[in-house]
Amino acid sequence: MTSSIPMVYLVDDEDVVRDALSWLLRSRRLLSEGYASAEAFEAMLAARSGPWPTAPSCLLLDVRMPGMSGLSLFDRLVERGLTEALPVIFLTGHGDVPTAVAAVKRGAFDFVEKPFSDNALVDRVEQALAVSTQTLALRREGEGVRKRLAELTERERDVMRLVVEGRPNKLIADALGISVRTVEVHRARVFEKMDVKSAVELTNLLRETMGTWPSANST
Repeated sequence: MTSSIPMVYLVDDEDVVRDALSWLLRSRRLLSEGYASAEAFEAMLAARSGPWPTAPSCLLLDVRMPGMSGLSLFDRLVERGLTEALPVIFLTGHGDVPTAVAAVKRGAFDFVEKPFSDNALVDRVEQALAVSTQTLALRREGEGVRKRLAELTERERDVMRLVVEGRPNKLIADALGISVRTVEVHRARVFEKMDVKSAVELTNLLRETMGTWPSANST
């Protein structure tokens, strides 16, 4: 069973900064893991299998480090589609503020300038963890919806597609060359399998969890 305990990842080449951040987070009852380089954090990711993260998470990331920079690591996380479930807060010196602002425009959660206000930083961390929690919940719900979609027959999927388009039973029957009664039976089965009570509820479920109408390959 995977843990659901929130985790804050610290990537900074200065031991004193990581130690200070770890102590600060502990004072607000938040767990953390520290990494002295972007390469070390990447190695941790490479060693994991399956979807990640599975628990609410965020990353405090130094902009400038020897070797791979924080910006390069951020770009790799974006490429892997990790930054929605792992919001990134950059730790930056004054000279790196324009760079951090540009990163926020590319999807970073925020940046905090050193020296930072302890309370303000932890507040932003907690907000980032809340975003991660919501993202993971939507993903889990989406996985459940995909499983339910996979249980539909081809004909039930045909009927559902037209129901979502807003067509009444008579027009669905005409489009599929079946009787209205057969449409009613398939419609009822779709609602039962998808655990909804109306066409509006079904449409909202698919929009919120799938984004768009699921393709044939999504099941």
